[in-house]
This record gives sequence, C-alpha cells and structure tokens, in this order.
Amino acid sequence: MLIASGVPARDRADVEQGIIIGAWRSVERGMYRPDPADEPRKALRRWLWGIAWRKTGHYLGSAYVRRVVLNAHPFGLLHEPAGANLEAQLQARETLEALADLPDWQREILVAIDQPESLVQYAKSRGMHPGTAASRLRTAREALALRIRRWRR
Repeated sequence: MLIASGVPARDRADVEQGIIIGAWRSVERGMYRPDPADEPRKALRRWLWGIAWRKTGHYLGSAYVRRVVLNAHPFGLLHEPAGANLEAQLQARETLEALADLPDWQREILVAIDQPESLVQYAKSRGMHPGTAASRLRTAREALALRIRRWRR
C-alpha cells in the first residue's frame, strides 16, 4: 500500500509505525468489530488496509511532505549570498516538482533537450522518427506548462 501510494522509501518506516499505532489505539477503543461470518485473517487484512490507506493519505497531504527541502547542511542555508532570490527558488522548486509528476517518457525528452546532442540525434539513438520526437517534446512541454499553471493558481 505504501509503495503503491508513492510514500518515499526514507519515510515508509515512520508511516508504518503510524499505521500500527493507529490500529492498536483503534483496537483499544473497541473499533475493530469484524463480521463473524468473515474469515478472521481476511477481515483483519481489510481493516488494516483501510487504516493504511487513511494514514497514507494524511501523510501525502501534509504540508511537511509537500514543502520539505532536504539538505545535508541546513545551517549553510542561513548564510546565503545577498543576491539570492527566494521567489525564483520557490518557482524552480515548483517546476521541479511538476517535472517529477510527469510520466517517464515526458520527463526523459524534456531533460534530453538540455543535452548537447540534437533532437534528431536523440530520436535516432532511440530508434524513432525525428517527427515523433518533436511531437513528444511538444506534448511534454504542454503537460509541464499545464501542471505549473495548476500549481500557481
């Protein structure tokens, strides 16, 4: 459930712990009341899946997960040069997050245009027609622009 929902590997143990604690507290409050006609193992598995689904949804929707910026040296950020533009950094972060949400083939072609090889060379190295590569690039750019517009509203 956690992998399918997109919980990063670094946070899975914490989310699992939250699921177990939530299930335990629910049992203590008497909220686990399976149907006696169901097989006990299947009933418990379905009940735990529901708890995992809710906890994962809360985790993925939290502001911490949506806005955290991991840095090995966080105190180094306190002494940024005077010319650093915070607004530009936030826009760059939004663009990278929107890029990460795209399908692999769109992300690949958007990143490939920054490489030294031309679009024709890119297409030939992957065994596709250059027109197909251009079409995919146009589609990927439109998808990225749409995601960025939605985030900035």
